[in-house]
Amino acid sequence: MAIPTASSRAKLEYLSSSSVAATSPASIGIFCNPGRVRRLPIQKGLLNSGIRCEVAANDVVDQNVTSSSSLSALEQLKTSAADRYTKERSSIVVIGLSIHTTPVEVREKLAIPEAEWPRAIGELCNLNHIEEAAVLSTCNRMEIYVVALSQHRGVKEVTEWMSKTSGVPVAEICKHRFLLYNNDATQHLFEVSAGLDSLVLGEGQILAQVKQVVKVGQGVTGFGRNISGLFKHAITVGKRVRTETNIAAGAVSVSSAAVELALMKLPESSHTTARMLVIGAGKMGKLVIKHLVAKGCTKMVVVNRSEDRVSAIREEMKDVEIIYKPLNEMLNCAAEADVIFTSTASETPLFMKEHVVDLPPVGPSVGGLRLFIDISVPRNVGACVNELESARVYNVDDLKEVVAANKEDRLRKAMEAQAIISEESKQFEAWRDSLETVPTIKKLRAYAERIRLAELEKCMSKMGDDISKKTKKAVDDLSRGLVNKLLHGPMQHLRCDGSDSRTLSETLENMHALNRMFSLETDISVLEQKIRAKVEQTQK
Repeated sequence: MAIPTASSRAKLEYLSSSSVAATSPASIGIFCNPGRVRRLPIQKGLLNSGIRCEVAANDVVDQNVTSSSSLSALEQLKTSAADRYTKERSSIVVIGLSIHTTPVEVREKLAIPEAEWPRAIGELCNLNHIEEAAVLSTCNRMEIYVVALSQHRGVKEVTEWMSKTSGVPVAEICKHRFLLYNNDATQHLFEVSAGLDSLVLGEGQILAQVKQVVKVGQGVTGFGRNISGLFKHAITVGKRVRTETNIAAGAVSVSSAAVELALMKLPESSHTTARMLVIGAGKMGKLVIKHLVAKGCTKMVVVNRSEDRVSAIREEMKDVEIIYKPLNEMLNCAAEADVIFTSTASETPLFMKEHVVDLPPVGPSVGGLRLFIDISVPRNVGACVNELESARVYNVDDLKEVVAANKEDRLRKAMEAQAIISEESKQFEAWRDSLETVPTIKKLRAYAERIRLAELEKCMSKMGDDISKKTKKAVDDLSRGLVNKLLHGPMQHLRCDGSDSRTLSETLENMHALNRMFSLETDISVLEQKIRAKVEQTQK
């Protein structure tokens, strides 16, 4: 399995909590793709919990004492497990399959069309341990970003959901997926947005796709503050990297790589004379047309569902002969083409072996092979077409041959981009950490307001019923003023813009101190409430 070159972090898959009993008492195994095992120390609480597994054959123990001891041990184990579970903070998790780790035949089954993203977000957020969600599904990647109330349970639920919706077995998904948590997940999305994780380093289309996630997610329940903030920050990072490093200068896109690949496979003498057919006039198809024109092509046929988009492209490129044909004439157009580019959103193949076998052969001037360059996911051309001696099919995974030649120059700029991404990741994590104080701010103000109202009521009752409205208002204003003045200091020390780690650290310390001093409800209880609410929701 290939590992993304732009990501230097390990993709960790954590053991489920049930596997703890099977490990040695001193360590827990954490599996790292691919195949490496690290041993980390187990929590001290488990080792000191008083649970023992030693039994002496000749020991004579009172049965009641043994029963009581066993019960105590069991309760301690339950308490320890519950404590570990509820102390786990909500995590940002990405469950991903990309061109670096997963073949196209698997990715196309897992792909989710943009129109289905809101439905997918809703279904993901209905899972017991998923609070927020987003879907980033492109020709090169299928990644699901979630805020999980529990990492292990959340990953398990999302993986099972992916299997259920796609028909791909869980084992197959686990074989190819990568998992990233919190800061690693943040950094990964920033690298994706910057074009560092793309097959074509620095390509700009992925930034537009990240923007589309935010656009589609607006107003969708489940595209919450954490995930929305993450993707919006990723857009900022993508723009900043391209502005400050110039990484996109001269960068190829998937569409331009497709054109380059076609020209590599054609005899050089036929570059300007080969008959070109483009099927699909969306964003990718339009870019294919532009790159063909840039390479000297002056005539091509474009097959599309409607003529409007083709007419708009024709207006932009008035010096080129662009012939529009409807979809029902696709096979006739293919019969007259030497090179066929496909980039449609069709979920079923447009060309199979039986469609191509009867097409007339192409001439020797173009190498005697009809070329299909398929940059769609799901694929528009079946792999079975390669079985024919008269045709060759290339898909997005085959573009690596072209991309390798274009990477070296931009790798130096990628190092500069990593410095920006690291800085922006710290800023985002600081912002997210500062959100932890929001519940404490609300609870402290509510606590003070309860006291104010109770004391105000006592005061009013002592003053009698004949006091004027003006006096009542004055006393009420006085109580509010006193509370606001007293809360001003603590509130200031709970607010943090996250611009420096020292201030953030102090803010979190202040939050925990206030929780202890005023016996405020802590985030542990909040997490428990969220989990219970999720379970109750699914049981309705």
